[in-house]
Amino acid sequence: MKIAFDAKRFFHNTSGLGNYSRDLVRILSKYYPENEYLLLNKNSSERGKEILERQDVRFVETSKGKFSRQLKMGKDAQREGADIFHGLSGELPLKWSKEPIRKIVTIHDLIFMRCPNYYSFFDRKIHLWKFKKAASSADKIIAISEQTKRDIITYLKVPESKIEVIYQGCHKAFKEQQSNELINTVKEKFNLPERYILNVGTIEERKNLLSIVKGIKDTEIPLVVVGRKTDYYKKVLAFIRKNKMDKQVLFLEGVSMDELAVLYKSADIFVYPSFFEGFGIPVIEALFSKTVVITSNTSCLPEAGGKDSVYIDPRNDLDLGAKIRFLWENESERKRRAEKSFTFVQKFNDEPIAAQLMNLYKKIL
Repeated sequence: MKIAFDAKRFFHNTSGLGNYSRDLVRILSKYYPENEYLLLNKNSSERGKEILERQDVRFVETSKGKFSRQLKMGKDAQREGADIFHGLSGELPLKWSKEPIRKIVTIHDLIFMRCPNYYSFFDRKIHLWKFKKAASSADKIIAISEQTKRDIITYLKVPESKIEVIYQGCHKAFKEQQSNELINTVKEKFNLPERYILNVGTIEERKNLLSIVKGIKDTEIPLVVVGRKTDYYKKVLAFIRKNKMDKQVLFLEGVSMDELAVLYKSADIFVYPSFFEGFGIPVIEALFSKTVVITSNTSCLPEAGGKDSVYIDPRNDLDLGAKIRFLWENESERKRRAEKSFTFVQKFNDEPIAAQLMNLYKKIL
């Protein structure tokens, strides 16, 4: 089987869609090396370099020209003799030749429909048009959660039979044991407190970092934050400064994947009070790291967190603060929940996800 991927995110996105793309190709190559995997894009990059070194994975430079991703990438895949084209980020090419090829698209979320206040009018219209086009031309749609599946049915008017839920996993660094040397290096490099709670994700309104900061006000619980800053960061920072919490909240940048794995494993609690997610990969990363999770009782987050994570209403700072303090003060409860959650999270391991993907590919051929 020859499978072509739209590899724009694979090569150019550092997190989110980039991690999904790289992990998907990596696990397919690892467990099904008898196939050929083609990564189509205008150019490659250092990201995913170790995956490209595998014999069954090949970069294919797509045709030049304006809108080549939309107008030429599909035909390039057909010219390469691909059996399947998989769009990894909610999009498929618009133009195809008469050569036979099956099409799959992964849709991660429809947050722009669910929470339109976070997007401009223009972005909402463009996203909706692209997603509807892709959903219409695809032979199958992969939804990364039951929540996303329900949203695809509701907002894109797609029949349920066309959608397959295949969860995503996370980077292998969170499943490996980092060396004591690296752990000590990370603690020194970032000047980490001895104990802390952790939040990982873009610092934007939807991710709701301000609720965590409010929840730990008037405590001595340190918070470590890892994520790209947006304008919302200024709002969080203003609250921190007003309440003299500068030494209590630590913002980190330039964190590698292995360093991030150490941060997760060294944290007492991972806190993720997002208002809405398509899946919530940081929750999975924390559970693989054997770190207890507090997250929202909304969207897909209970799917990712399982029954032994702790759930809160993301609009209730007092509830969040109370649950942080309870777990902070109860080591045995943290360990009990972390151990049970570690058993639950095995369903998001590489091999079962790769098997589900391969079964879907075979089914549509």
